[in-house]
Amino acid sequence: MDFSKLDGLVPAVIQDAESNEVLMVGFMNDEALALTRSTGYATFYSRTRQKLWMKGETSGNRLAVVGLSTDCDDDTVLVRVRREGDGNVCHTGERTCFFKPMTLEVTR
Repeated sequence: MDFSKLDGLVPAVIQDAESNEVLMVGFMNDEALALTRSTGYATFYSRTRQKLWMKGETSGNRLAVVGLSTDCDDDTVLVRVRREGDGNVCHTGERTCFFKPMTLEVTR
């Protein structure tokens, strides 16, 4: 992975392995990616708290990794997961972090 572009971080797109739904986007440094690979559970680097955190460590809504892929530039990782706990991934209690629709404002 190329950790040089975002101050040692890469975006991690989290996708439900069964439904293909995008659940969230987090960031990983090399240590978070190594922990994700060795534990089988999605671990991230918090930019605000500047520390590692495993998704679901307090809520129980962990993300069991079933597959990892990198993009063509090796600077983003796709993490395919199986949701544990109640299945809600967003800290708001929603199933996915992408629940707020936006309007499309195309002018041609």
